[in-house]
Amino acid sequence: MSHQTITFGGGCFWCTEAVFRATRGVIDVEVGYAGGESKMPTYESVCSGATGHAEVVRVTFDADEISLAKVFEIFFLTHNPTTLNRQGADIGTQYRSVIFFSSEEQRLCAEEVMQRIDREQVFDKPLVTELSPLSAFYRAEEYHQRYFEKNPNAGYCQVVIDPKIAAFRKKFADTLKI
Repeated sequence: MSHQTITFGGGCFWCTEAVFRATRGVIDVEVGYAGGESKMPTYESVCSGATGHAEVVRVTFDADEISLAKVFEIFFLTHNPTTLNRQGADIGTQYRSVIFFSSEEQRLCAEEVMQRIDREQVFDKPLVTELSPLSAFYRAEEYHQRYFEKNPNAGYCQVVIDPKIAAFRKKFADTLKI
């Protein structure tokens, strides 16, 4: 197996985690924080907007089962990468669209996918996704890990995550875990 890890911010990390947990070839997903200044951020400090961190997911996948380009495609098409510091009702820099790469290969692949999306005019507006090297990943508190799995009946899960997962399943049926 050829394992790779990439870190994304696509709004609420609960949503992004749920999408990638349903993706074939994904081995693990952790939610956390990246891109900020403070060491050991907490959910409360990140939500305040004062730390500069984004809510992110660290996705570990088997590159023999799913390509990095396909992982990027899923990322881009399951959130709105054209709204600056916002995903739906979630507003603030912690909800920004961002890719934290950890290798030159990841950076180049991300740039290539982003250029293709812009060229093909997949969205009505240009991408605002930030592309930055990963300096540190801070794992979020345990109650955030597997949030959708643990809380399927919570209001946010039913109103926001369920429709996102349904759209993902329809659009990416060929990449679903069985």
